Amino acid sequence: MQVVITAVGPDNKGLADPIVHYVTGVGANIHEIQMYDRDDEHLFAMLLRIEIGEHEAPIAKLRSALTQIGGVKGLSIRVWSRDETGEPPRIAICTTYRPEPAAAVLAAIRSGDLKATPAVVIGNRKACAPVAREFDVPFEFIGDGKGNPLPGRLDELIDQHNVDYVALARYMRVLSPRTCWQFAGGRIINLHHGLLPPYPGFRPYTDAYAHNMLAYGATAHFIIPELDAGNQIINQSTFSVAPGTPLDEVRRHGETVNEPECLVEGLRRVIDREVELHFQRVITTKPL
Repeated sequence: MQVVITAVGPDNKGLADPIVHYVTGVGANIHEIQMYDRDDEHLFAMLLRIEIGEHEAPIAKLRSALTQIGGVKGLSIRVWSRDETGEPPRIAICTTYRPEPAAAVLAAIRSGDLKATPAVVIGNRKACAPVAREFDVPFEFIGDGKGNPLPGRLDELIDQHNVDYVALARYMRVLSPRTCWQFAGGRIINLHHGLLPPYPGFRPYTDAYAHNMLAYGATAHFIIPELDAGNQIINQSTFSVAPGTPLDEVRRHGETVNEPECLVEGLRRVIDREVELHFQRVITTKPL
């Protein structure tokens, strides 16, 4: 069984040793270990990807023991395995204004094209609450009225709903480094409404149009703390337009057709285990 362990908390000495010592002591093989030290926030973060066999400690015992270590060391420790329950993965869909990507994901789950369970729709705006109601999925509003997410609320809901993967479906807020690290290891998938790496940021349609592009696209990628980084791409989809096509028409087609299709296919590749994120790079686990 593959298990991802993340530990996040105030920076200090001797934080990694007891975690590594415990997992190796119960017979786990460490396949990946990464540590981060964000000096400006005095924040320590670590990711471990391990493999435990049938005769090693059960994941519940592993989680209990590491939680105790976290309590002593002042760390928030999460222990996650896709294989823990044997059930389809649970998906949280994060939204702001655009309803089409979230609706496309929920429709694909309902049709069976995505073999997952929709756990919750989360919005920093309420625009997508009707989409959640249409598909009978809980909606959680985490905004302060101005679109600013309430600190820590997203993390709480991911834990509360036992979420395996988080889909940022045109969620127009940058996640905090703490959130990225707490759910690291390929658990957060973002839909970016432009092609990466040439068009990052918040205005990719406008930027591409300014360069007289005749092909536009969207990118589904794993989230790491670096915004719109380059080696985490899961899926990209493009569409061509005729010379002179107005920007509004380009944007309309991209937002209503291309972006939703890109996110659904990206999620399918993750859910079907065609790709995973190892050492901040996408690896192919079976032929696409």
